[in-house]
Amino acid sequence: MGAAEVVRETGVAAVTLDDVMAHTRASKSQLFHYFPKGKDELLLAIAQHEADQVLEDQKPYLGRLDSWEAWRKWRDLVVERYEKQGDRCPLGSLFLHVGRATPGARAIVVEMLGQWQESLAVGIRSMQAAGHLPADVDVDRRAAALLTSIQGGVAILQATGQAAHLRAALDQSIEDLRRSAAA
Repeated sequence: MGAAEVVRETGVAAVTLDDVMAHTRASKSQLFHYFPKGKDELLLAIAQHEADQVLEDQKPYLGRLDSWEAWRKWRDLVVERYEKQGDRCPLGSLFLHVGRATPGARAIVVEMLGQWQESLAVGIRSMQAAGHLPADVDVDRRAAALLTSIQGGVAILQATGQAAHLRAALDQSIEDLRRSAAA
């Protein structure tokens, strides 16, 4: 989505509809045809695109967490994505600008986090089915902890520009999961 590129390059607060039109070569009438409520509606559409991209960027690894090697590759991909992004999180910036209370904004975040957590839960269940984890592992709790380790690590990365906490949190969460196999 061309508008998302403009927001990533310019920043949410600074971007104008004229910037979007120039970058996408869309006319004002086209823009308002698709986004009749203007910039806020466009920003919500961009937020949805960015949320979808978070999960898309983790494919194919997120969908195949059926071995410890697959978990390592997924972890490396997540860390690499956020290191490249650095302290600029387009999705976070969009939600700060549009506001979490804006109709639709909270739903986008809830949906994305729910899908992400469920994908992690599917991976943990795959590990159970393959005999790599015991049946009594609390799948939903472990998936929630993994997702929280990512989000906490990303929050610190955004504040400091350093990915060490993200790496440590993910490594620890995966290691805790792995240790439950030995218990």
